Amino acid sequence: MNGEVQVVGDVAAAFAGLARETQPASVALSGGATARRCYEHLAGFADIDWASVDVLIGDERWVPVGDPDSNEGMARAVLLDRVGANRVHSARGAAPTLDEAAVAYHELVNGMAPVDLVHLGLGEDGHTASLFPGAPALAETERLVVATTDALHPHPRLTFTYPALERARLVVFTVEGEGKREAFAKVRDGEDLPAARVRAERVIWLVTPEVAGA
Repeated sequence: MNGEVQVVGDVAAAFAGLARETQPASVALSGGATARRCYEHLAGFADIDWASVDVLIGDERWVPVGDPDSNEGMARAVLLDRVGANRVHSARGAAPTLDEAAVAYHELVNGMAPVDLVHLGLGEDGHTASLFPGAPALAETERLVVATTDALHPHPRLTFTYPALERARLVVFTVEGEGKREAFAKVRDGEDLPAARVRAERVIWLVTPEVAGA
């Protein structure tokens, strides 16, 4: 499979440990319940100089940042505002319209050094970021950020593409919960799910024993 698997008792603690070890100059954050736990845990430590970290949002629903469905809004509430991160590059705030924001965010990411740490999750359907099974975004080979939509998921979205993820120094998946076991097994077995296509300089999967089937 793509990357190194680490079976851990607590993915939030393990993710925080990797972040503190990496001391990233740039990060790209995700959304979801597991991401929230990871960021809440990370906020409890003061050994990352968040004021100097460039923070990107790896995928975002096209909703106001104050909306409960906003990944940026969640990350700000549980981590970024608590640790004094002041170099947050908003995907939702990149431009007035979805398509304009996709272009602007692509240009932003393209103009930066490779992201030191990208955090991703795994959906039960095998998606990661907002790269959903069968979506046109899976075929993107040049743009680093695109607009996307999916009939099974609410809201149009912006997402990092595979070319953006390939530039990263470290991609960390955090996967927990019985409902993710089947999807992870398919990724591990080499099935062609969106998450299985992710490549980067280094990829680490932090999974709980129940996910790993251990």
